[in-house]
Amino acid sequence: MSSITSGFDVCFGVAYAELMAELDIGKHCQIDSCHQQDFLPFVCESCNGVYCLDHRNRDAHSCTREPVRKDPQAVGSSTNHPCSFQDCKRKEPLPVICPQCEKHFCLAHRHASDHKCEKLEVQKPRMAATKELVQRIVESKDGSKSKGRKGVKNSAMAAKVALMKLKLHAAGDKSLPQTERTYFQVYLPKGCQVSSQPMFFCSKWTVGKVVDYAATLASLKNNNNVLAAKKLRLCHPETGKSFRMDESLDSLLTGAEDPLHNGGNVILEYLDNDSTGVDDVTSYIAFG
Repeated sequence: MSSITSGFDVCFGVAYAELMAELDIGKHCQIDSCHQQDFLPFVCESCNGVYCLDHRNRDAHSCTREPVRKDPQAVGSSTNHPCSFQDCKRKEPLPVICPQCEKHFCLAHRHASDHKCEKLEVQKPRMAATKELVQRIVESKDGSKSKGRKGVKNSAMAAKVALMKLKLHAAGDKSLPQTERTYFQVYLPKGCQVSSQPMFFCSKWTVGKVVDYAATLASLKNNNNVLAAKKLRLCHPETGKSFRMDESLDSLLTGAEDPLHNGGNVILEYLDNDSTGVDDVTSYIAFG
């Protein structure tokens, strides 16, 4: 994919998200400490409250209403809701209904684009208008900023778009407050069967704790306490530079020079003791 196409897709994704918010599509989670907007929110069958993915279960939002009793004959032998997507065998304990086609889907196929919604054809005229609007915005801003600043802005914009998807699939400590969570697509050391995994960490942690926790989530061998062994290090996704283990994650997010972005990428790799980072970041992350 060319850099022009990649940049357009990022801008288009942000503009589409803003358009959805403008049209008041979706709802905000009713939890005061969360208030996250979800385009496909969950409605509790007991209290009828509206919640996000993390707070959809009764225990997660401390539901005080008794579950609505259902006719056993109507419920059948299972209360799980099977996914309507072709060949998908997943089931969900709560109904996840597409507002367009009104069918049940699992979390992986809950969005219209993920289950190739049969009603998407109706949305094409609006999408075409949105695409034209995004194109005009991109063209109007092409000559207004220097190349260096544009690169920084594009990275931040791409991270915002990626953050929405990461929040759905990232692994991490569920007890962490939403306000302290930092999400990354973590690119794993060369030779791993999986190239990357979505994870989230506490912004107050040091890099050392982030590395240890990421190694646990990805089942990686961690010999950082062995003097002669290669060390597992966290590296910048664009410069390849490895971060000091005593640096705080929060300082890397707010740094003036080459900051990391919540929703962006990081690289995890085994390095020699005298190495300052990875040489070729493109071998981990495919840039447009």
